Amino acid sequence: MKALLRRATALSLFGLGSLALAATPAFERAPWFEAFKARADDIALYRFLYAMPKGGDLHHHLSGGAFPEWYWSLALAGEEDGYRYRTKVRINDCAYGTDEFSGQPYLLYFHTISEDRWAKLDGCRQGEYEPLEALSPAQRQAWHDALVLDQPHEGRSEFFEAHWARMDDLLANPKLVAELVALNLKHFAAEGVHYLEAQVPLFSLATPEGEPLPPEAGLAAIRARLREPDLAGLPISFRMQLSVLRFLPNAEAALERAYALAARERDIVAVNFVGREDNDKGYPLRFLAPLRDLRRRYGALPLSIHAGEVDEPNQHVRDTLLLGAQRIGHGVNLIHDPDTLLAMRQGPYLVEINLISNLLLNYVDRFEDHPFPEYLRFGIPVALSTDDRGMWDSTLTDEFFVAVKHFDLSFEELTALSRASLTHSFLPEAEKAAVLATFDADLRAFVDRFQQGGLGAAAPEARPPYRGFICRQYQLCPPESAP
Repeated sequence: MKALLRRATALSLFGLGSLALAATPAFERAPWFEAFKARADDIALYRFLYAMPKGGDLHHHLSGGAFPEWYWSLALAGEEDGYRYRTKVRINDCAYGTDEFSGQPYLLYFHTISEDRWAKLDGCRQGEYEPLEALSPAQRQAWHDALVLDQPHEGRSEFFEAHWARMDDLLANPKLVAELVALNLKHFAAEGVHYLEAQVPLFSLATPEGEPLPPEAGLAAIRARLREPDLAGLPISFRMQLSVLRFLPNAEAALERAYALAARERDIVAVNFVGREDNDKGYPLRFLAPLRDLRRRYGALPLSIHAGEVDEPNQHVRDTLLLGAQRIGHGVNLIHDPDTLLAMRQGPYLVEINLISNLLLNYVDRFEDHPFPEYLRFGIPVALSTDDRGMWDSTLTDEFFVAVKHFDLSFEELTALSRASLTHSFLPEAEKAAVLATFDADLRAFVDRFQQGGLGAAAPEARPPYRGFICRQYQLCPPESAP
């Protein structure tokens, strides 16, 4: 009886009623795709998934979604606008008693800062840094590798405590941020992705001399870059989110600043909370009263919030829905909260699934332990996304490959994932309908070509850019690096 009462309370709380008890979706299995999977090796399957039209990437941190070689070339190009960088290549034991648990630990190789900031250091600390352009080939490779989780011993602590600290001043240049948008759009369009909703860093901008720049400077740079000819014709739509680091003392003030900006800028479609959930200072209900006040003053704004990216069972997903979130990022531990699981069945919520992220950050020990297929087949809307793919050295195609390889997805399930990502996007309704129609038409044409002439006819020009993760995990490597 108590269980039934809890379930009824959850259903009433989220306003789902009988809708939440609808039947589990029945995904039929297209014979042509099952036959293809049965005879395809990993290379053929990967090429198919790379060429297959896809929906949207809804959970994408622009700063963590950029590959290290992009940062390297853009950092050097920034010299034209006065941005010059140095990175730490040695430790001279200049200080004792430093705070190694702060956002800027001292004992950290390849910490990258601006020339202006370097000039204000004492002589001992200045000697620890070298200009980026002066690095040896070995140092340059090490700088690159320091931004990727590519070693067995690296995991959650390396990612949260070291990767972001290393990047430091790189994201001060508005033109660099705008170019990261451009590179991502080109890369995703080549994968057949129809929509990107990226969390864009607009509150860390500064002049080469370190003077803060308003977020509008970043918006202006991005908008100008989007109008340039090489992007204007790309078959991909783009919108932005703003992120708030949830556990900082000033998180409420940062939330108000982000919410106010998003409320007045049409191409910013949502606000998000980021940061380690196992830091209890960022617990979701901390923001219940502030968000209610913001809605009162500015009106409702879409929220897509990280929740359930934690090892322990808790009610963070439920509490995040109470904040007003329409989408949940990760949701790994939702599987341990049956009332909320029932409440999310058949929508209107969506869980943004990040398979590779959850494995590399040790939220699951194996892909087979991930609750994703249960969510999908239980009737909870889900979509695959990349999270911080630059730090995994992966792609959205990799996420689809993992899903098919480990969970034997049908083509109907693949289609449902892409359509859910577009249906639950925060695009304006008219544009959402247009993107969905384009996706459906592109997918039908792809399937028709495949059924008539196989992969060669469906994607004759498909040349997947195999990245480090797929090479290490499945030995799908570029020819020159194949083992």
